[in-house]
Amino acid sequence: MRKDDKIKVFLVDDDLVFLKSLEIEFSYHKEFSIEMFSSGELCIENLIHKPDVVILDYHLDGVDKSAMNGLQTLDKIKEIDRGIPVIMLSSHDKIDIAVSCMDHRAFDYVVKSETAFVRLQKAIEIIFRYQKIENELYQYKGKM
Repeated sequence: MRKDDKIKVFLVDDDLVFLKSLEIEFSYHKEFSIEMFSSGELCIENLIHKPDVVILDYHLDGVDKSAMNGLQTLDKIKEIDRGIPVIMLSSHDKIDIAVSCMDHRAFDYVVKSETAFVRLQKAIEIIFRYQKIENELYQYKGKM
C-alpha cells in the first residue's frame, strides 16, 4: 500500500459507461486512488505510476479492433512486473474464459454485474491479506 494509505487502482475498460460507474463506486471509498484507461496500451504506458492493483477488462478491442485485448494486456503487465495483481473483468460468465485468465496469471476473475464492485472490493482485500502474509513469512525466514 502507498505511504498515504491509499490503494492505487488502475481501471482499464473500453466500455466508458461501465468504467465511469466503477470510478463512482470506488470514489465513495476514500482508501482508493483511481486512474482510468480506455485501452491496454494506455495502461501499459502508465505502469510507471506503480499501481497496487489493475482491474482489467477481458475484451478491450470493442471500439478499436486493432487494440490489445485483455489477455495480451495482462501478459504485458506480467512481463513488465509480475508482482502487480491483476483482476480480470468480463461480461461473459464462462468457465473457459476464467480458466484462461488464471492461466495467464490473473489474480481473480469477476463477471460484470450489479455485484461486481463488491466482488472487486473483496478481491482487493484478499490481495492485501495475501501480501501481508507473504511479507511476514519473508521476515520470519530472514530471522532463521
